[in-house]
Amino acid sequence: MKGIIYDIKHYAIHDGPGIRQTIFFKGCSLACWWCHNPEAISGKPFSFIKTIFNGGDKCQEKKETVGESFTTEELMDEILKDQLFYEESGGGVTFSGGEPFVQYNFLLEMLQLVKQHGIHTCVDTTGHAVKERMQAVAEFTDLFLYDIKHIDSELHRKYTGVGNELILENLKILDEMGKKIWIRYPLIPGMNDREEDLLRILDFLSKLKNVHPVSILPYHKIGSNKYQRFGIEYKMDGIEEPDRERVEEVKSLFNQAGFEVGIGG
Repeated sequence: MKGIIYDIKHYAIHDGPGIRQTIFFKGCSLACWWCHNPEAISGKPFSFIKTIFNGGDKCQEKKETVGESFTTEELMDEILKDQLFYEESGGGVTFSGGEPFVQYNFLLEMLQLVKQHGIHTCVDTTGHAVKERMQAVAEFTDLFLYDIKHIDSELHRKYTGVGNELILENLKILDEMGKKIWIRYPLIPGMNDREEDLLRILDFLSKLKNVHPVSILPYHKIGSNKYQRFGIEYKMDGIEEPDRERVEEVKSLFNQAGFEVGIGG
C-alpha cells in the first residue's frame, strides 16, 4: 500500500510525549482560512519554482515537489531509524497532516505496523472522519491530538468548509472508548474568540472524561507567504495575531473551568 507524505519531522517534541517522529500526510477534508500549511490541503503532489537568493542580485531557481509517495514498508523503515529516541524518551510516532484520515487505509495499516514494534502512536486529527473509521483507528492509537476549531457549526462551516457535528460526535465516541485526548484550540481573533463561544466549548468539554490537557494555539502569520507561492487564495488579510493579554485571558478561562492549559505546541 502507498501513501502521499509531504514532510517528516524528526526529533519533534510538541506533538505528543517524549521525542517523536511526526509524519505529515497530504490531503485534508477541511480548508481552514488560517491554515499555515496550505500545501497540505490537496491530496495530490505538486511542483513549484523556488527562488534561492545567494546575495546581491544573484539568485537561482529550483523546482521542488510537495508530496512524495511511500509504501508502508518504506515509511516503516524511516520510522525505525529513530527507535532508540522513542525508547529512551517515552516518545513515538505522530501521524499528522493535512488530515491523516483522508488516507484512511494507509493510516490504519501504518498504525498496525507501528504497534507491532511496540512504539507509542499518536494521531493529530480534525476529527472529521467516518465514525467507523475513527473507531477502527482508535484501536491502534495511544493518544489523539484533537482539534476543536469552532463550537458553532455554521461558523465552523464558514471558516473551514464543513460543519462540526461529526467532529463533536467523534470526540464523544473516543471519550467513551476511554482514549487519551489532548485538545487543541486555534485562537483566531474575530472568528472563534467570542466569550459566548468559549463558554460553550468549556461546557461541552467539561462533560467529557478523558480530555487532558488543552493547548491554545494563537493565530500567527508564519506561512502566509506560501499562499502566493502556491497560487492559493489567502483569506486572512487584515486579521492580526492575538495579543498576549487576550491569550492569557482565554487561558485563565480554561484554567478556571478545571483544565490544564498550555499555549502553543
